[in-house]
Amino acid sequence: MNQTLTMEFLLLRFTESRVLLRVHAVLFLLIYLVAIAENLTIILLTILDQRLHTPMYFFLRHLSFLDMCLISATVPKSILNSITSTDSISFLGCVLQLYLVVLMSGSEIGILTAMSYDRYIAICRPLHYEAVMSKEVCVQLVLVSWLSGGVFGILYSAGTFSLNFCGSTKIHQLFCDVPALLKLTCSVKHVTINVSVDIGVCYGFSCLVCIVVSYVYIFSTVLKIPTRQKQCKAFSTCLPHLIVVSAFLLTGVIAYLKPTSDEPSLPDLLMSMFYSVVPPILNPVIYCLRSKDIKSALVKVLWRLADYFTGQY
Repeated sequence: MNQTLTMEFLLLRFTESRVLLRVHAVLFLLIYLVAIAENLTIILLTILDQRLHTPMYFFLRHLSFLDMCLISATVPKSILNSITSTDSISFLGCVLQLYLVVLMSGSEIGILTAMSYDRYIAICRPLHYEAVMSKEVCVQLVLVSWLSGGVFGILYSAGTFSLNFCGSTKIHQLFCDVPALLKLTCSVKHVTINVSVDIGVCYGFSCLVCIVVSYVYIFSTVLKIPTRQKQCKAFSTCLPHLIVVSAFLLTGVIAYLKPTSDEPSLPDLLMSMFYSVVPPILNPVIYCLRSKDIKSALVKVLWRLADYFTGQY
């Protein structure tokens, strides 16, 4: 099989219609701006308000930053291609995009696991909370999460782009992703990337097990609370987190383990969008919609801004 030096790849185009491409660009731009605004608001509030300087909001701040980076790694390129009616992405651009997506996704899994551990200590061992969830421990958990994501980013990128690409350069995906890129390679053996994916799946599954075990203990403790109102409050705080984590991990695992088709399919696109585009939009809503502290901090900041612009501050 003839091997050629691949200088660029072609990403999937939604449609050939220029009008629909513009609609796609506007829709994705709105999604991107909303995600950035939501996550940036959380980051600023958790920095500015002293009441939000707790382990839970410390992890939430890093989760918001990861979500901003994750959606920024894929959506802006898709918007630009729709506006310019092009599909191309350079070889180095594809390498960087794949690395960033894996880095942010892997780190986010670690942060979500740390958040579940934080909730376990807060609900099941409240008297030891300050001692266990010290500032040093929180920083260590975040560093381990970022380091894990970075290692997987390097493994996935090096394992994928060390292969030989030949023939078609059309990626049946909205961004550079491992399963879609493997369809373009003419290398017979994929040992490095296969081992990397297996390790990544084990990492994700281990995190999911830790999260599920944490919530089993949490729910068993919550059910022992005599007050119905406190039970509802605890469940409303924990259930959304468990649903988001499970959906995020399961769709990511399915996307990487299921056989890739020769032609793009709607389920494949939806799964890739779920773990790369949907979390940055929904995470701020899910984690902050029922948070009185976040709402109070937001109102406080808005009042200060209003006083500043009206000259009363």
